[in-house]
Amino acid sequence: MKSPLLSLPGAVAAEGRDEGVAGHYGDLFREQRALADGNGLVDLSHRGVVTVTGDDRLSWLHLLLTQHVSDLAPHQATEALILSANGHIEHAMYLVDDGTTVWMHVEPDTQGDLIAYLESMKFFYRVEVADRTEDIAVVHLPAGSIAEVPDGVAVRETAQGRDLFLPRADLEAYAAANGPVAGILAYEALRIEAHRPRVGFETDHRTIPHELGWIGTAVHLQKGCYRGQETVARVHNLGKPPRRLVFLHLDGSEVHLPGHGTPVRLAADGEEGRQLGFITTSARHHELGPIALALVKRNVAVDAELIAGDTAAAQETVVEP
Repeated sequence: MKSPLLSLPGAVAAEGRDEGVAGHYGDLFREQRALADGNGLVDLSHRGVVTVTGDDRLSWLHLLLTQHVSDLAPHQATEALILSANGHIEHAMYLVDDGTTVWMHVEPDTQGDLIAYLESMKFFYRVEVADRTEDIAVVHLPAGSIAEVPDGVAVRETAQGRDLFLPRADLEAYAAANGPVAGILAYEALRIEAHRPRVGFETDHRTIPHELGWIGTAVHLQKGCYRGQETVARVHNLGKPPRRLVFLHLDGSEVHLPGHGTPVRLAADGEEGRQLGFITTSARHHELGPIALALVKRNVAVDAELIAGDTAAAQETVVEP
């Protein structure tokens, strides 16, 4: 869905998965600094919004998700995954229950597949699942923001800030009163800095939660059965994941950022060396310069000097080998 905030002065449309909102509004670093200082907001109205209502909503979701939600307190934010039977990540959901309804936002254009799966698992449970994307827009307020939240709006509050489930009809007026608006590129740069993975960026068809550091934050190890749990338990108790997420400081002299899928190799082996992983997301940060997340083989030494394509990269550990 195309956001009305794309009509604001300086707006440059985002591309790829984030199409529909602004990539930036003319000054990427200013927008990043504003968010880091707790000012402004981010338009995430392209994300899918799904609600679950009914008396059994939490106990039912508890059976399907990787997170422990049967006793989720009202207004307590959490995140959860849906896995395949083999334990591979299919969906990441960012949840809050307001006392009567579970609100969640998901990656753009994935809500249809998610709802289809949820509907197939309803059986005799007293639940109703709804796609609210057309009438509800997600707005992110950074940590430290003093912007007011309108009455009746569901809010997810985390260490990174607050996600508002705002009526789409109110989006323009809310942005005008609580701006400046920052683009998705500024939001993504801060996400990379915080080492937070994103489905479709840090994941591929075989990614398991252990590789991205989602154990403990989105995956609860002390709960009942759910699809893919056998893989989660086996890797946690008996082995190590085949790959691990790393944070990269990229050579700032390069003009171009290595894009998603760029091969990562040992610097000593050069561009013809054996591929050890790939770039998942990269960005230009207002303080750190060019940065990236990458998924590499578990046995890559934590102090190894790497190259992403032809760009030198120094790594920081996100997931321990």
